[in-house]
Amino acid sequence: MSHEQQHIDVRRHGDGGHVVEIVLDRPGAHNALSTAMARELAEVTRSVAADGAVRAVVLSSGAAKAFCVGADLKERNAFGDAELMAQRPHYQAAFGGVLDLPVPTVAAVHGFALGGGFELALSCDLMVCDETAVLGLPEVTVGVIPGGGGTQLLARRIGSSRAADLIFTGRRVDVAEAERLGILDRRVAAGEDRAAALELASVIAANSPVGLRNAKRALRMALGTDLATGLMVEDSAWRATAFSPDRAEGVAAWAEKRRPEWPGL
Repeated sequence: MSHEQQHIDVRRHGDGGHVVEIVLDRPGAHNALSTAMARELAEVTRSVAADGAVRAVVLSSGAAKAFCVGADLKERNAFGDAELMAQRPHYQAAFGGVLDLPVPTVAAVHGFALGGGFELALSCDLMVCDETAVLGLPEVTVGVIPGGGGTQLLARRIGSSRAADLIFTGRRVDVAEAERLGILDRRVAAGEDRAAALELASVIAANSPVGLRNAKRALRMALGTDLATGLMVEDSAWRATAFSPDRAEGVAAWAEKRRPEWPGL
């Protein structure tokens, strides 16, 4: 972590440091997303995205009672229109930085994940929630709308009508309802979200780094397209993987009954 980063911590896990954990670490404010914190998150995600050794990322929280409670409304209360518009690019870079990470990402959620906090979790590929998780997009209750991808990402995860219910009412859902709606991917006991997310990320990171990146690219690029276009995207990603050194090593390791030593990027 650089000396300039006060609200984001970065940790490496496992042999080779192939799993990177990005920790939201502004516990005194329940990880409320200030302009400075958004700027730091954008900087960190740019650095992680450029690191070819990274195979999986966990987005977690250093706050005891929250993953992230969303925008820092105390800061924003002092904004005029000009300040609000000036903040917007920093928010877009932060949310986009998480969304555009080229490797699989896992959100480890406990406590409150509201507004922009929920959107950060939705920006990840997979979401692990513990029993204390409370999720919601309350933006319309304070005169705005979800602007960190929430209207798009939640609808893609659970369907437009279910997303509309949550977005139009601004209501919160507990972990049981979130599981029923299909918001989360893994439900774990209280306090186990981070460990479970890191374990899941380590399982993912044991696989081909070339394969992981191309599989994610195929999944993301084909969203919203017709089947024929999606299959073309998949074919392009398959070719980029099948003729890589990772494929040769994977087949050899299988034949020799050993763990692969991936050449990677």
